[in-house]
Amino acid sequence: MAAPRRSEENSIFRIPPYFYLHCLDQNSNVTRLEIGPKTYIRQDNERVVLGPEKMIIVPPRHYCVVENPVIRNKDLEIAFNEAGQVRLHHADQEIRLAQEPFPLYPGEVLKQPVTPLKVVPANSALRLRAILDFEDQTGEKRTAGDEWLFEGPGTYIPRKEVVVEEVARATVIKPNQAIRLRARKECLDRDGNARVTGEEWLVKKTGAYLPGAYEEVIDVVSAYILTEKKALHMRALRTFKDDFGMTRKNGEEWLITTKDTEAHIPHVYEEVVGVINITTLSNRQYCVILDPIDETGNPRLGMKRLVKGEKSFFLMPGEKLEKGIQNVYILGEDEGLILRATETFKEKDVGEKEITRRPGDKWMIRGPKEYVPPVEVEVVMKRQAIPLDENEGIYVRDIKSGKVRGVTGITYMLNQDEELWEKTVPPTVEGLLQQGKDPLADRSDRSARESTPKTRDKTRVINFRVPHNAAVQIYDYKEKKARVVFGPELVMLGPDEQFTQLSLSGGKPKKPNVIKSLCLLLGPDFCTDIIVVETADHARLSLQLSYNWFFEIKSKSPEEAAKLFSVPDFTGDSCKAIASRVRGAVAQVQFDDFHKNSAKIIRASVFGFDDKNKVRDRFIFSQNSLVITSIDIQSVEPVDQRTRDSLIKSVQLAIEITTNSQEAAARHEAERLEQEARGRLERQKISDEAEAERARKELLLLQANSAAVESTGQAKAEAQSRAEASKIEGEAAVEQAKLKAQAMKIEAESELERLTNAREAELRFIKEQNEMEIDKSREVSTIDTSKFKDMVEAIGPDTLRMMAQSGPEMQVKLLQALNLKSTLITDGSNPINLFNTANGLIGGMVPYKRRKQQEEADDDSD
Repeated sequence: MAAPRRSEENSIFRIPPYFYLHCLDQNSNVTRLEIGPKTYIRQDNERVVLGPEKMIIVPPRHYCVVENPVIRNKDLEIAFNEAGQVRLHHADQEIRLAQEPFPLYPGEVLKQPVTPLKVVPANSALRLRAILDFEDQTGEKRTAGDEWLFEGPGTYIPRKEVVVEEVARATVIKPNQAIRLRARKECLDRDGNARVTGEEWLVKKTGAYLPGAYEEVIDVVSAYILTEKKALHMRALRTFKDDFGMTRKNGEEWLITTKDTEAHIPHVYEEVVGVINITTLSNRQYCVILDPIDETGNPRLGMKRLVKGEKSFFLMPGEKLEKGIQNVYILGEDEGLILRATETFKEKDVGEKEITRRPGDKWMIRGPKEYVPPVEVEVVMKRQAIPLDENEGIYVRDIKSGKVRGVTGITYMLNQDEELWEKTVPPTVEGLLQQGKDPLADRSDRSARESTPKTRDKTRVINFRVPHNAAVQIYDYKEKKARVVFGPELVMLGPDEQFTQLSLSGGKPKKPNVIKSLCLLLGPDFCTDIIVVETADHARLSLQLSYNWFFEIKSKSPEEAAKLFSVPDFTGDSCKAIASRVRGAVAQVQFDDFHKNSAKIIRASVFGFDDKNKVRDRFIFSQNSLVITSIDIQSVEPVDQRTRDSLIKSVQLAIEITTNSQEAAARHEAERLEQEARGRLERQKISDEAEAERARKELLLLQANSAAVESTGQAKAEAQSRAEASKIEGEAAVEQAKLKAQAMKIEAESELERLTNAREAELRFIKEQNEMEIDKSREVSTIDTSKFKDMVEAIGPDTLRMMAQSGPEMQVKLLQALNLKSTLITDGSNPINLFNTANGLIGGMVPYKRRKQQEEADDDSD
């Protein structure tokens, strides 16, 4: 029911049920409460300050908070002061639960509206804090500031002295998990252990854990699963006793393996430094552990321990591998190890003799064998035997004496006091050796040797293949002797030997230091040079000459061999000598004479004349036995421009004359050929025209025949096509009529068959339906007959007779008892003819009496 709207002008206030209003008496300044249902008539000195307002209804499982509640006496009645004002607990609060609807008295304030009570489910709790001192229902005294838990499942009934700080939920601890708790204040945990402020501990019990009022969950800690291949490296944060009952000191480190536990949850005072993987050594591996831990657990700082496989172990805290896991040295027959002692120790050799090794000692062991170096031994290097052919070698240097020697033709392994020595040669010689070309095969392109050099192993003995018909000079700086090797031969340099490098002139004209070579080709060979000469009439000419040469060696004695290398640049010297002779001879003749007899003049100037005034066939340099056998004049060109122009003009004039004569002869021949071709063309044209006329005649005949055939054939084809079309149309019409008749016949027969089947089905249905009706009626009548018969037999004839007589007899007895002569009983719903009622009643009594008497007589007779 809605509250009526209040107005300042209204004097009558109708207060519905469960409504109230506050009325202020302006004379006494006292506000009173009026509760409905009633009609309140406001006086002139009164004013309605509130309402009508609906009462506060607190349903079950709800509550509300009222501020400044009224004061009640022992009988729970409202207390008033002397002025008639309601007494209040000012600045106080009252929590009201489900009750009858109640109004707010003047001064009361609904601080918190109607609110459902908090239902705390299982595994949850409310953390409560007391703001006032009080004593709860159990008699426990609470002091302001105390905190406790209201654990579920349950419904929390609020109190004015208590505030809800938060909703705490249980933390589910799974298998291999724990929760880390911290005490916010001195308290007792759920196991009854005293905890101080800031203390941390673990709870490992599987299930739901609800932290206490002074406990807070820091983290959920998962367990580390340990296997045979993993261990935990732990460090103590303070001195405590671990889960295995051992006292750990602050900073101590240790390992936890699967032998200790399968799953480990770190304690609050220990931290996991890392997960240590197992170290596994095969039977071909070993390792050296630095700062090992002894059996008592104490570290042996600065010590080493050798561990050989097969073995698996965990590195303890503080231990580390010196060089990781190393493979056992497997030495073959051609392998060895150079060892050096780092500490003084004793070992046994092959003959079981004890040998003392001092720090710095070096020795070598050879295979085949397996070797694991002790901790006092350092492996300097592994040596491999170097197989050397007869033409291969290495330079070996003795470390103690410094002597260098060459080893060739054997398989050699350096011992502990030897090392490979690198032989250095001049850069030019190094380049020539690295190119690896055959000087004899590449003599035509000696200047084009700029190729990618190959890196040479400087510890290998330098080999140089001296080609056929060539020589190489080698100088030994230690013995200060030189030797010449003639090819074909393989030269192998000793540690103190060097090649004699040849720097020859090359190019056209010859330039010094163009060709670099280590071997001297003995020929026969040729060289080409360009020289400039001047004739007696001052004609300057450029001659390109080619000389054939070879070295004439009578014997390969050291003296004769040394003569070959006496001239460093034999090509430059020989070309200069020949050029000087040619210039002197050409300067004595005129240009025309030289032009006609150039070969004779040059050969005579170079080779000279013999006793018989004939030109010799060779020119010998006695210093190095170089022999020039022939001279070829490849070209002669004038250097002066005017001379060159005169020669060009004379040549051009001669060419022009020759060209004109050839041109005239060619023109005459062309005209003759043209006339002959023109005659053949005319004859061919006439014959082609006659052939064309004959072909045109045949074409006209063929065209006429084809026109006749075309005209007759078209008419005949049209007639035949029309006849065929008419025939096809007739046959199609006849076939269509036949098909239509057959279709109509099929439709009629199918319709007749369908109607016949439908009538027969309908007749069968009606027949079966009638038979079913007949059978039903027969069975129903049989059932009714048997039912009636059974009923009559069950009731009996006497009973039926008595039932038939009971009604009238009762009516007669009733009428006799009422002393009524006639009566009429009806239910008011069936019509009754009252006109014949009296006659029926009066006249019906006599037949009734007669029928009664007759029935009694029949009974007596029966």
